[in-house]
This record gives sequence, structure tokens and C-alpha cells, in this order.
Amino acid sequence: MSMSSQLTVKPRPSRRKMPDTAFVNDMFMPLSEAQVSVEDRGFQFGDGVYELLRVYCGALFRPDEHLSRLERSATALGIPLPHSRDHWKSLLSDAVARSGYPEAKVYIQVTRGVAPRDHAPTQDGPPTVVVTVRAFAAPSPTLYQKGAEAITVPDLRWGRCDIKSICLLPNVLTKQRARDEHAFEALFVRDGYVVEGATSNVMNVKGGTIFTAPEGPLILSGVTRQLTLNLARAAGIAIKEQALTEPDFLESDEVFLTGTTIEVLPIRRINSRMIGKGSPGPLTAVLMEHFKALHV
Repeated sequence: MSMSSQLTVKPRPSRRKMPDTAFVNDMFMPLSEAQVSVEDRGFQFGDGVYELLRVYCGALFRPDEHLSRLERSATALGIPLPHSRDHWKSLLSDAVARSGYPEAKVYIQVTRGVAPRDHAPTQDGPPTVVVTVRAFAAPSPTLYQKGAEAITVPDLRWGRCDIKSICLLPNVLTKQRARDEHAFEALFVRDGYVVEGATSNVMNVKGGTIFTAPEGPLILSGVTRQLTLNLARAAGIAIKEQALTEPDFLESDEVFLTGTTIEVLPIRRINSRMIGKGSPGPLTAVLMEHFKALHV
């Protein structure tokens, strides 16, 4: 694997480990001590962007891809990022090393900064940068062996879902609804078409072809989504970047989710309706194994 796709973190034995680490505006500290101003625009308006990365065996996974999307999101909102790409990678590596976690999730948040509350933003002050590192707990193996359940919900989000904004109220409400209905994920349906999950991208298989909603303002194109499509192409699997209507989608042979924390996760039921044979399908199984091979 190239250095650009995975960055190895070398332990620093002389430094005291700081599990659940935070970095706030140029200072490291235990996460429990991290604070931001009540006048931060991220707190007041959800005016900011974020990224979430995985750490496997002490190595940041695909940092360049995540940082590229962070840059695109910040540019779309007109928020200047305070660090170069190399500085970001050094900062993230340092944060992981300080935590001492070999398996972790790294959260980056950049807001427009602190200012008196006013809807119209100003650029008088610097952006607020927060990085946190927590231990990663993988989903239950049973979900991968048997498949998870999902529900469909109307997509009531705004028209720039391609921006990874911290303003996530629709996602929170739909994820809460999924939990209340004992489902793992909620799938957004916009104008009759299944587009993506509340916290994941979604793909389905019909007749040996993978379908997924195309990149654009109606989905947040995930790093794992793109890696999975690349793996499918390399395996000779046909792909159509095309959203399907909900009735067509529910007739799929296979359905699976992709995401940073779940990798490739099969779905066996949607709205209590069985998908395919009600168990992980063959193409899903292939992609699960191929994705795992990227980081082991």
C-alpha cells in the first residue's frame, strides 16, 4: 500500500499515553478536559465541517482521501483551513501516537470560529480546529455473518448533502427512528429514489450488477464507497451509478452499506422485508473480504 493511502504511526515510548485524546486550537489534552467557546459558530449554528478516519494497527487509513474531502467541504462553506495537507497528517499522527490506541477512530472538526452570534458570518477570527482520538469498537460480528436490518425514510435534508457538514439534525432524527424500530440504518428516499443511508452509503445488486446513487449534491460520497467501487471493478463486477426507485430497490438480490466504521456491511431486511435469501449475498461477501485485505 502506498504511503499516500496509509500512514504508519510510530509509537513514542517516552511520551505518556493519553487515551481519548483531544487537540483543540493547537493544544493537546485529555478529551475530558477539552472545551470550546459557547460563541463558537459550530455550537451556535452548526457552521463547520468534519471528517472521521480509521486507525488500523496503528496506521491512519486513507488519510489523503479524507483530507481531500475535508478541503472540498471547507471550500464549499468558505472556511479557510489553517493547515497544509502535510501538517494535517503530522497532527493526526501525533494525536494517534499520544493516545496509544492501535485501533482507533479519529474525528476532525473545523468550524468558522468564535464570533458574536449573528447569522451572517465574518472571517475576523481563526477557525476552530478540534481533533479527537477514541478507541474503536467494531460492530458485532453477527451483523456481518447474518446481515443487518434497515428501514426507509423520506429524505428531508437540504440540497448540498455532498458537503460533510456538522449540521446533522435530519441524520440524527432518522438514526433515532431506526433505533426505535430495532434497525441498524435508515435509508433516505428522495423523490421516490433510494439515495443513501443516514450514516452510510448504500449499494444493491440486481442480476450481478451493483447499483448505487451517483456522486452529486444529493449524497455524501464516502471514501469507503469509492474504495468499494474500485474493488468491484478490479474483480470484474459490473457497476451502474444509478439510483433505483424504492420498489425496484426492495426487489434487489443483495443490499449492503459502506462506511468508515462499518466497511462493507450486508443488509438482510428492509422494512421487515427480506432481501434476496435473507443472508449476505455472494458479491457482498467478496467485497467484504477484498476490503478487509486493504488493511490487514
